[in-house]
Amino acid sequence: MPARRIAVVGGGISGLTAAYRLRRALGDDADIDVYEAGPRLGGVLHTVDVGGRTVDVGAEAFIVRRPEALDLIRELGLADRVVSPTPRRPAVWSNGRLHPLPTPALMGIPVTQEAVSDLVEPADLQRMAQEPTRPLSWRAGDDPSVGELVADRFGPSVVARSVDPMLGGVYSSLAADIGVREALPALSAALDQGAASLTAAVADLTAKATGAGPVFGTLVGGYAVLVDALTEAAGVQPRLCRHIRELAPDNGGWSLEVERDRHVAYDGVVLALPAWQAGHLLHRAAPAMAAPLRAVPRASSLMVSIALEPGTELPDHSGVLVATGDTLRAKAFTFSSRKWAHLADDDGPVSVRASFGRYRAPIPDDCIEEGVDDRIRAEALEDLDAVCAAAGVGAPSGRVRATYVQRWTNGLPVYAPGHLASMAAVEAARPAGLVLAGSAYAGVGVPACIGQAGRAVSALLGDLV
Repeated sequence: MPARRIAVVGGGISGLTAAYRLRRALGDDADIDVYEAGPRLGGVLHTVDVGGRTVDVGAEAFIVRRPEALDLIRELGLADRVVSPTPRRPAVWSNGRLHPLPTPALMGIPVTQEAVSDLVEPADLQRMAQEPTRPLSWRAGDDPSVGELVADRFGPSVVARSVDPMLGGVYSSLAADIGVREALPALSAALDQGAASLTAAVADLTAKATGAGPVFGTLVGGYAVLVDALTEAAGVQPRLCRHIRELAPDNGGWSLEVERDRHVAYDGVVLALPAWQAGHLLHRAAPAMAAPLRAVPRASSLMVSIALEPGTELPDHSGVLVATGDTLRAKAFTFSSRKWAHLADDDGPVSVRASFGRYRAPIPDDCIEEGVDDRIRAEALEDLDAVCAAAGVGAPSGRVRATYVQRWTNGLPVYAPGHLASMAAVEAARPAGLVLAGSAYAGVGVPACIGQAGRAVSALLGDLV
């Protein structure tokens, strides 16, 4: 294969993985240009120093039961950096107190009434008990929202107090906004195949996962370690603060307007951008792809990283998930120094993450509400004090060493019912030499993005043969 020139638009985990896979496949002679609109690489993988502790202020962990992230980490020689969480578990905040996280459960959908006996309404416990004997109106191919399905079968308080808290942390959306087929493909497959009830399907899936080892892992040193290793292994010199203005077919390849009136020709292009940004670039070159990409709803969120003085006590949980409609403003807390042993040394600050914002409930920026970050910081500390008081722990708000506010505006696609079918149609309309990577196509987690980037590169290489 002759030396190729490839553009990767987007310098997040998807774009960097694509650049690395392209380098491995095309060799040192290939010209691989990575364009990133922002001032740094990594996208939602962002590692900073907060009060003397190195922490991630975007994605914090990855699922280790999927192979993509671990395989890539091992390829890059970083396997010794991977750590598992401590045995502590999250709690759920509902009705002004802490409850054990329901278990066994599938993304908050409980297997038994006992798992949520102290959490949900008595009428819904009765509804759960009767669910296996109630007719299930599911036809193969159905794609209701998770909230619709669970509320119908188990009751609304199960959704608000168990399912919403789990899904909200992953998707920044409520269960009513997320498709079963999109978020829980194994569950939709079990129902397609004739599971007699939601109870039976969830029980079977959770039983298969029992004893499978830790669910999550992270990297000592944060995701910056992975971003730096990928950049080096890809052999690229990223072009930062570069907004691609136009993309057009050009003599069997593609032309990118990288600066006003300056165009560069490429044999192939990887668009590793949020779906709506990819749609904007494609509105002339591929309108059949552009319209559904631009229509993907997006969620915004905000995270406050809090560094507390060494020795500050926290509840004996890995974090707290907040039920929908409850009194706390935060949607979740992660007690990072409880969750990860490498963040728990006696001499360093105690680290906490507070998360805010969901689809349809964005956090305003300073242009809309002056001083909003100060307000959110105050609310994070007030809510943290309330959680600690419920656990019998002293208020930590007087022991703050530093805080860091990270805003993710329109950072996550909403996996609404029908989303995957829409993205499959986009893929079917793909012109040769142009591929898509990112969190909108096959899952929002880091392993899913790595896997999608690999598949996109394989498709592009097939076009180039």
